Amino acid sequence: MDTPVQTRRTRWEQRTEPALIVAALVFLGAYAAPIIHPGISEGWRNACAATTLAVWALFGLDYLTRLALSGNRLRFIGRNIFDLIILVLPMLRPLRLLRLLTLLSIAHRVGAPKLRGRVVIYATAGTVILLGLSGLAITDTERGAPGAQIESLGDGLWWSITTMTTVGYGDLVPVTTTGRFVAAALMIAGIALLGVVTATFASWLIERVDESAKSQDATHELVQSLRQEIQRLNERLDAIGPRLADTAGDRDPAAPEAEARPVPDHRH
Repeated sequence: MDTPVQTRRTRWEQRTEPALIVAALVFLGAYAAPIIHPGISEGWRNACAATTLAVWALFGLDYLTRLALSGNRLRFIGRNIFDLIILVLPMLRPLRLLRLLTLLSIAHRVGAPKLRGRVVIYATAGTVILLGLSGLAITDTERGAPGAQIESLGDGLWWSITTMTTVGYGDLVPVTTTGRFVAAALMIAGIALLGVVTATFASWLIERVDESAKSQDATHELVQSLRQEIQRLNERLDAIGPRLADTAGDRDPAAPEAEARPVPDHRH
């Protein structure tokens, strides 16, 4: 049963979820705009930077509020270490855009109740977010660097797909230290997501096989039960057969003659 403290925190999380989702999407737009359109004015660029900072502060406020509403704060930190890491990572420029991964935390709160449903949500959302964010990050980092091969968002997204899927054509490679950090993070995340997808599919396949086996077992048991019932009926018929024969042999032999005797004529 939830304590009053847990109930207050749950109410807070339920009320703030829509706002946090919108804020995360706003952050994505504000971060992506200067990368997609590098020629925007300085005023718009500053506005986008201020927006990303405000969104980060909003997520920090949400984290601190949930921490204050928790009875056991150490347990809350341990169970929500992912949120804490997201708040700390923006201090590191190479991984600053990973703030948007807070969407995964929100998906955890509103996700499917079953474990497999949550895994699917995490894998799907994580794949899309990481592909988009890594494409933006590598483009922002590599563009304009000496000897850079990734100069546009299209190049960045292509590089992200080939890197995350572990294909690695090698036609586009990062040349900056920051870009290589992003590449390392993306490769690790790609392997992890691939393992999650494989494990989820294997779990689903095993469950289907188990259900099929249980169905076959139930059918086999039903057939065996019918066979036993038929065998019992045959045994009863075999036992009743001699009795019927004895009953037929004990009948009065004169009975047929009586039945055949002519009826007297009383007309005289």
